[in-house]
Amino acid sequence: MKKIAVLGSTGSIGVSTLDVVRAFPDHYQVIALSAGHNIDLLQKQIEIFCPQVVSVASEGDAQKLSQQLAGKNVQINFGVEGMILCATVSDVDMVVAAVVGAAGLIPTMAAIKSGKDVALANKETLVTAGSLIMAEAKKQGINLIPVDSEHSAIFQSLAGHRREDVRRLLLTASGGPFREYGLAQFDTITPTDALAHPNWDMGRKISIDSATMMNKGLEVIEARWLFDFPGSMIDVHIHPESIVHSLVEYQDGAVMAQLGVPDMKTPIAYALSWPERLPLTQQPLDLCKLGRLSFSEPDTERFPCLRLAYDALAMGGTVPAVMNAANEVAVEAFLNKRLSFLGISQVIEQTMSQHSGEELTSVDQALRADLWGRRKAHELMRGGLL
Repeated sequence: MKKIAVLGSTGSIGVSTLDVVRAFPDHYQVIALSAGHNIDLLQKQIEIFCPQVVSVASEGDAQKLSQQLAGKNVQINFGVEGMILCATVSDVDMVVAAVVGAAGLIPTMAAIKSGKDVALANKETLVTAGSLIMAEAKKQGINLIPVDSEHSAIFQSLAGHRREDVRRLLLTASGGPFREYGLAQFDTITPTDALAHPNWDMGRKISIDSATMMNKGLEVIEARWLFDFPGSMIDVHIHPESIVHSLVEYQDGAVMAQLGVPDMKTPIAYALSWPERLPLTQQPLDLCKLGRLSFSEPDTERFPCLRLAYDALAMGGTVPAVMNAANEVAVEAFLNKRLSFLGISQVIEQTMSQHSGEELTSVDQALRADLWGRRKAHELMRGGLL
């Protein structure tokens, strides 16, 4: 019986994680849950999984939840400290880090420092402070297992092979809903258009990142730190069918890949059960029915966010944290119809251009860079950048 904490339990990954847990009640016990403002869904999760500790975004949310859970034996916390408490409960064996954005950095680091294995679904943690996270994971001797389908595929495709034999990592990308759009069409894109991902059912922020291809850029940076290969060895292929989740090419020309239907429960279950596999009742992959798999190179003229992520990785230090912060601000502005779709990459690029990067030496420094990036992005948008 593995005891787990889920950070971000009401998001898409958190909900899918709890679906897996519910399907295997003899394998997992939920000890702690953290969520944002979705109190009603969290209440339902608490009634089903009976965690010892929960956390919500604010004190007001905590008071509301306490009223709704009158008589329930559960400790209710809030804010960053509440997430840290959920991530460090002594009984917990593994923390599923599924908080969206840079907000996941502090509780994920706290989980690692307390010796918990981590199933990582929060790529921004490694984008913001990858060198620090991986150094601490090594120091504590914990397992950090990727949940993103692409990184899970690479993790599986590296298994049993020598690192020194790797030629390159190949991350696949669906291309999002605007893969076939001409550049002139990008002026008309609305949030509703961008949220309609053709293959994956994801949260709002990740869906927009997929539409701009910033999500793939973040995954390139995440892969650099997870697998300790330079950006020059990490390529992206557009693969509209989302069946080949990623590949590893070796020095002798052999290519290992992991395939499957696009369903996040598969990589989530593998992260929870590794090195074993759970007997999921998922739709089987029927390659004959599928008929064909197609691949192409990404177009960084139409999708400049991917190029900006590679640039940030090359510059290193605090630059990726600033880039990620600017992206989070720009995406939120786009979703609220205060910024155009093309404006997202413009905000990010201008924010990065005004940042004097520093060598990254501490989490506090990464958080300061994150805050600087947010302030600068807001400043640029107030100045009329669209």
